[in-house]
Amino acid sequence: MVERERDEEEAIALIGGGGGQLQQEGAVPDAAEGERDGEEGDAEDDGQEGEEGRDDVEGWSEIRLAIEELSPARLIKHRGGGGDDDKPAAPSPLTLPFLALSHLLLRVLDKIGPTMAVLRLDVQRNIERLQELYLLDPAKYSTLTEIVEKEVEEGTARKVDSCARAVLWLTRSMDFTIALLQRLEEDPDQQSLVQLVEAAYEVSLKPWHGWISSAACKIALKLIPERKIFTGLLLGMGQDCSPLKDEIEKLALLLRPLLDDIHSMMATFRLDRLKST
Repeated sequence: MVERERDEEEAIALIGGGGGQLQQEGAVPDAAEGERDGEEGDAEDDGQEGEEGRDDVEGWSEIRLAIEELSPARLIKHRGGGGDDDKPAAPSPLTLPFLALSHLLLRVLDKIGPTMAVLRLDVQRNIERLQELYLLDPAKYSTLTEIVEKEVEEGTARKVDSCARAVLWLTRSMDFTIALLQRLEEDPDQQSLVQLVEAAYEVSLKPWHGWISSAACKIALKLIPERKIFTGLLLGMGQDCSPLKDEIEKLALLLRPLLDDIHSMMATFRLDRLKST
């Protein structure tokens, strides 16, 4: 019962923070968690630590926040502490960190600009759909496999408004984001952001888009900002650009195995080939 209440508190904090304040509410280490620890033990000391954590993360980029969300220590906390040798070596992807990463994805799309409005709307709807089911029973739906398996058993997984589709498209959107970020730092020719976005789209989302979605994306490419502007927004104006390459490489190293696990899980249920119109 205590575990379920804690899961609900974390989920509500995450949703309460929304896409624009994720680093301040629930999905960032040492903030809400520091406050909860303070209630259990040395309240004054732990409360101060929580406030310090809140101050530390206020200036973090989405990339750094995502790295922290994917850190082993953070994932162990989401799994309830770990330390059990009998647990499987490759546990199912967790729902709450996946939602946190999805909110960060929204913020990256916002920084690309209004050109990403269509994709952003799809991402937002998929997040809301997944959150709604998760909040019904955080303990029961703590992993993405449990959510997808439920709908497969009910025969609803292939429906347009299913949570299974939400998981699939959020994962593909993350594929697009990491492909874009990697190209941003690996491109020796300093191509425009339009070219980089188009290249990332070609390998991640286009294979699954029908002609309507593809046409909408082609129109959107005409409104993408300059590369330097996007990089500045991504890091925060006035921030040192030198660690960006290392942070992107670290994020890719942590995120790619998660995305591969989700794709593999969806393939197990024969849902990995679903397309849009």
